[in-house]
Amino acid sequence: MQRFWFSAAGLCGALAVALAAIAAHADLESRGMVQNVAMLLGWHAPAFIGLGLWGRGAAVASVLLAGLALFSGAVLIRAFAGVSLGPVAPIGGMTMIGGWLLLAILAWRR
Repeated sequence: MQRFWFSAAGLCGALAVALAAIAAHADLESRGMVQNVAMLLGWHAPAFIGLGLWGRGAAVASVLLAGLALFSGAVLIRAFAGVSLGPVAPIGGMTMIGGWLLLAILAWRR
């Protein structure tokens, strides 16, 4: 399972750099949206490494990855295609918040 989370970290890191480059060099009206997704992917890459190393991190990492995929996918589809997926981005954002809160709770459990 550790390899999966390390792969997720690598993918998030690579996408963060690629999206940051696109936002910096492309003529996008939605540059800020792309930059926000790049930032979130970059923040979560080391989190997946840490959660992969932590024996109890799989549940937290799963929730974070699901939220990140929903949020990032919805925002990028809107940024590049102009298509809104309705409440998918806010649901993804709330899922990520839930994942971080789950981490805080699990940190205190024995």
